[in-house]
Amino acid sequence: MKKIKGLGISSGIAIGKAFVWETPSFQEVESTIDKTSIKRDIKRLNEAISTTEAQIEKLQQTFEKEVGHQYADIFSFHLALLKDKLFKNEIERIIKEERITSESAVRKVIHRIGKIFKKDEKDFLQDRRRDIMDVIERIIHNLRGSSYAKLNLFPDEIIVARDLSPSQTVSLDKKYIRGFITAIGSATSHAAIIAKALEIPAVIAGEKAITDIKSKDTVIIDGDLGEIIIKPSKKIIAEYKKKKEKLSIRKKQLLILKNEPCETLDGKRISLHANIELPEQVDAAKKYGAEGIGLYRTEYLYLNRNDLPSEEEHFVAYKKVAEKMGKEKPVIIRTIDIGGDKFISALSLRKELNPFLGWRGIRFSLERKDIFEIQLRAIFRAAVYGNLKVMFPMISTIEEVKQSHKIIRKVKDDLKNEKKKFRDDIDVGIMVETPSAALITEQLANESAFFSIGSNDLIQYTLAVDRGNEKISHLYQPCHPAVIKLISHTIENGKKKGIWTGLCGEMASIPEIACLLIGTEMDELSMAPSAIPAVKEKIRSVKYSDMKNILKKVINFDSHNKVYKYLIANISGG
Repeated sequence: MKKIKGLGISSGIAIGKAFVWETPSFQEVESTIDKTSIKRDIKRLNEAISTTEAQIEKLQQTFEKEVGHQYADIFSFHLALLKDKLFKNEIERIIKEERITSESAVRKVIHRIGKIFKKDEKDFLQDRRRDIMDVIERIIHNLRGSSYAKLNLFPDEIIVARDLSPSQTVSLDKKYIRGFITAIGSATSHAAIIAKALEIPAVIAGEKAITDIKSKDTVIIDGDLGEIIIKPSKKIIAEYKKKKEKLSIRKKQLLILKNEPCETLDGKRISLHANIELPEQVDAAKKYGAEGIGLYRTEYLYLNRNDLPSEEEHFVAYKKVAEKMGKEKPVIIRTIDIGGDKFISALSLRKELNPFLGWRGIRFSLERKDIFEIQLRAIFRAAVYGNLKVMFPMISTIEEVKQSHKIIRKVKDDLKNEKKKFRDDIDVGIMVETPSAALITEQLANESAFFSIGSNDLIQYTLAVDRGNEKISHLYQPCHPAVIKLISHTIENGKKKGIWTGLCGEMASIPEIACLLIGTEMDELSMAPSAIPAVKEKIRSVKYSDMKNILKKVINFDSHNKVYKYLIANISGG
């Protein structure tokens, strides 16, 4: 028996036989053609692209029927690439100038893409590279007249592959597939999104996933813990079967709490909100009992495209969320947070040495006021249809907040002059995710309607640890006393100035830590929709007075481990 620790990208437990699948290689000798064959080969290319487009459209329609438009929409990127004249013209140029076959020209494009995207495997660009490769692989198969690489599975199999393309993932037959393990990928890849939609447990486990697992090996996947067990004993298999059954039962039990208030045994109320990235995820937020949207990430509007979204595109997306949540439930829209691990193709941003410390968040918006104003205009217009709020990310100075408010005043004036219908009284807050912002919250509160603590980045910047770096992952510590003190300081200053404070980030989704945050007098917690029921259950089992006492004690501890162990010992038992 062997255990591999990886990254869980789709929750759940799977037990089955491994099917090790190798992606076919396109490394072939370059084939030349004479001048008279150029037209014929370009015609072959156009036919292959048309066939590929028809295949992707059919795949998109089938998937939309199975799981909904929001997930099928990921294939819009594939279709946009196939319709992109620059993409096709580049292949045609190579055919004409170098007099090589369509297959050889497409392989050259693959090579160039590989160079462009040769970066950290966890980078956003690597996820998009896989989408592009998915399209190119299909084109080559259609040029050859062969069928696209399809997985022929038997019942109860777990796929083990270096990588899976979005269309391969969609094609997985849920009757047979139990889960999948890949060597590369990320939690934001389209394969990961599809796995969640299909409720297939999945783990990214590095190259060991390929070298250590053999076809027909019995394998266990724990998508929640990101663990893989190879050749488990009968005893371990029995344990995981029981665990899987318990998880299924518990999931159903937790949903019963959907309409129950989130309050402690002694009556302290706290709002539980959901983090979303797409308008369609509002359905999941409502399903799990979210009282609002605490973080609406808007970057998806800018990604996977070669142009910038129009004001109308912004407006339609925000209006949809506002109407779905209704007038009573708040929706907090975070303005564009491009930079760090997120990239806009349309802007051709140059690579930065330290992107997480670079041109991102509000820094980007204040520089690119044209983009910022379009988004703000759409938010204020869409606010007519619901309870929208807006917040600025990556604030580190008070000047940034003042400049942002100046732009808001200009946007409102423009909308008034244009006689556009909009709401001008929406709350404008900031994200507290840098130590500098946390330490001057008393001053920032004078310029803000609310604070939203971005715990993921606050931890990262406070502890100087890259949260995506596996080598130092042990230093990413949500319960580090320095982090807890910055959170408490922020809430205290908010209370002094009469503004409320919420927290969005992974901290909120850990039940024991959520209870500790109750002790800080946090007003709102926002998390992934599926995490809400378990957090609510735990909060309803503790006393607010006890949480305040626990906070007073642990805030003086000297390490994350001591704090977390104390929480588990004193809260887990409820």
